[in-house]
Amino acid sequence: MTPKKSERLEYIDWMRGLACVLMFQTHCYDSWLSPDARRSHFFAYSQLGGTLPAPLFVFLAGVSSAFVADRLRSKGFSPNKIASTMVRRGALIFGAGVLFRVQEFALGWPHAPWTDLLRVDVLNILGLSIILMGLLVRLTAAWGARPGSGGAADAAGLRPPGRSGDASLKQVWARWKDVVVAAACALLIALATPPLWTTHRPRWLPWYLETYVNGVHILGEPQPWLFPVFPWVAFAFAGLAVGFVLKSEPVRRSQAAATAILGALGAALAVFALWLDARAPRLYSVYDFWHTSPNFFLLRVGVLLVILSLGYIWCRWGFGASRFHPLIQLGHTSLLVYWVHIEFVYGRFSILRKRGMGIGAASLGLLTIFSSMLVLSLLRTWWKERRSRREQRQGVRAQA
Repeated sequence: MTPKKSERLEYIDWMRGLACVLMFQTHCYDSWLSPDARRSHFFAYSQLGGTLPAPLFVFLAGVSSAFVADRLRSKGFSPNKIASTMVRRGALIFGAGVLFRVQEFALGWPHAPWTDLLRVDVLNILGLSIILMGLLVRLTAAWGARPGSGGAADAAGLRPPGRSGDASLKQVWARWKDVVVAAACALLIALATPPLWTTHRPRWLPWYLETYVNGVHILGEPQPWLFPVFPWVAFAFAGLAVGFVLKSEPVRRSQAAATAILGALGAALAVFALWLDARAPRLYSVYDFWHTSPNFFLLRVGVLLVILSLGYIWCRWGFGASRFHPLIQLGHTSLLVYWVHIEFVYGRFSILRKRGMGIGAASLGLLTIFSSMLVLSLLRTWWKERRSRREQRQGVRAQA
């Protein structure tokens, strides 16, 4: 992590790698442990760790989207071009999610029901989140933009104000409106989730559309193991807000202090969420803390901010600053290892007998999956670097 420019990307990749490891252990123990082992405290704690990977992945998609938008703005791209770039990126990931479901259906044939093709999984919501964030960035850029005010940077509120007007409220709003609007969208989605899962379900929609609202699928009731827009896109918008904070000028000048403040804010937010859950009056006729509650959303966002702060510390001064770090490597290829490991844990090619192993055997299988996915990640990185060097040599020869 010697180049300062790559420092931020390193700890973001570390967080993705952490999400991969937590995902591996959750899936492996869930797939392989026998009924007796599943009744143990060990299994309960392993599944508790499984509450973090999906929020981490979706949250980091928001952070990365803010980075992409900031980079394109700095190059002078128009708001329309920035939005279209983000929408195309989201559409590609959404398409990958559809392709993944087709693969799972084909490998599960003839036992897999055709309705599995329309199941809302994490890749679907990642792609849809990026599309929605691209549209939000475009709308935010148009909000308050002055005609003829100087191009895309002004329209997006990115151009720094002059010294004489730094205290102006309008200038402060222009600089931070992306953060405020993204955070407000995250909160609104979290607040709308409970009624959309219970008392105000859009039952008039066909199930394959309603499932994107509340994860109902074909089961008649919303399912907490699926990934509908409500509440999962809220994590993406929270990440978008944090990403714009990380790209703001004051944070660029002092990343260490800023990430420490974000970590402290996250801890305070988690404590506040627990306090609110214990003392505040109920706003909803049906309240489910662990699945739809806005308080649980605030708690998890707080935990994500703490992890972000710890990740920065670890990658700046800890072992993550070394030449090679497995979590950072996995984070570079998180989509690939997610795609491949599923088949060897849940799919037809599972390396151990499903629901038939003890804790020791399942743990050995987990170590095998981790090692194999790390090797796959290294091979993917090596191949990309090799191809890049070959293309550079071909470019030099063409110029000569």
